[in-house]
Amino acid sequence: MLIIDSPSDNPYFNIASEEYLLGKYPKEDIFLLYINAPSIIIGKFQNTLAEINLDYVNKNNIKVVRRMSGGGAVYHDAGNLNFSFHTLLGNYDFMDFSTFTQPVVSLLKKLDIPAKLEGRNDLLVDGKKFSGNAKLAKNGKMIQHGTILIDSQMQVLSDALKVNPLKFVDKAVKSNRARVTNLIGYLPSGFTTAHFKELLLEEMKLKNPEAKMSTFSPLDVENIEKLIKEKYETWDWNFGFSPNYNLKKAIKIPAGFIELHLDVHKGYIEGAKIFGDFFASKSIHEIESLLVGKKHELEEIDLFLQSVDLTAYFGQVDAAEILTLFK
Repeated sequence: MLIIDSPSDNPYFNIASEEYLLGKYPKEDIFLLYINAPSIIIGKFQNTLAEINLDYVNKNNIKVVRRMSGGGAVYHDAGNLNFSFHTLLGNYDFMDFSTFTQPVVSLLKKLDIPAKLEGRNDLLVDGKKFSGNAKLAKNGKMIQHGTILIDSQMQVLSDALKVNPLKFVDKAVKSNRARVTNLIGYLPSGFTTAHFKELLLEEMKLKNPEAKMSTFSPLDVENIEKLIKEKYETWDWNFGFSPNYNLKKAIKIPAGFIELHLDVHKGYIEGAKIFGDFFASKSIHEIESLLVGKKHELEEIDLFLQSVDLTAYFGQVDAAEILTLFK
């Protein structure tokens, strides 16, 4: 087994490194640890916009990254330790989450914390979730990765993932907003995420005496950065990969009531309908037609709205007001 302690807190880098390691090590078992800067990690099959509070995420510079595995959206920050096991597919039951969460449970029991695996893939203490786990199979290997909430910013977690559940109607997997807790209240005074990481590394070395510590070489970093540019920091992967969905939103402004319906396919608008009691000199169908084919991305929509004489379609409005319909 190779044990890798990532030197980076860039979520693009750490999520991309998991895919990179699949290609570089087709046979070896790997245990990877990393801590991300504030970010939301989206499950592969989720509709990103239905999972995040987009205004809050943008305002607070929280990165959004889609991972390779399924499951729900999770918030990462410096108070959250992430672990990732890579092993040959077929060596373990794909639906068995206990094997690769056991080191975490064992360590916590040594610290007199009654952690246990409950349900399908969650680690709980006193009935509250502190670790969620997800899996994927790719290139003949299996990855199980999970989070450990040590001292995460719970209010940010709540605000970043908060979204109106009535705004989107789609077939994507919705995250289960389970009750969550940090472990910091159960740990000795002065305990940190870095301290827990060191203890978990020691636990893994104890359970796997043949394991070797490994690092990313300059060539590894170069290849991971290439994968980031091509995939993990792109809009097409993080937002456009989302399943088909419909957006319905209405606003009341001085110009009147305006309601927007969008049909979105892989991040691009395929149909648009606008209703309301506003007064206009031009047919609203022109705007609806012009929206078709555009990305459902605020920057692109804003540029489009700035290029159009909106008063001819809605009366006395500005682009910022209409833009809120697309959030």
